[in-house]
Amino acid sequence: MNSATFNQTELAKYNGQDGQPAYVAVDGVTGVAAWAGGKHHGNLAGQELTAVIDTKSPHGRKVLTGLTVVGQYVTN
Repeated sequence: MNSATFNQTELAKYNGQDGQPAYVAVDGVTGVAAWAGGKHHGNLAGQELTAVIDTKSPHGRKVLTGLTVVGQYVTN
């Protein structure tokens, strides 16, 4: 696993826009190709989305299990 850490400010830079990759944080920070362009079903890349994935996503976390974790999300 990558040892990179992302806080809210750092993660926000990876919003899938202006050539940036699209990262979301759910059990680590993951690059998600489906979020290229920065949006996926009304949610924005560059954010911590555990609650959204757990409560509103039709597929839950299972779709994220095969993706590469690029780092960990930290709250401070």
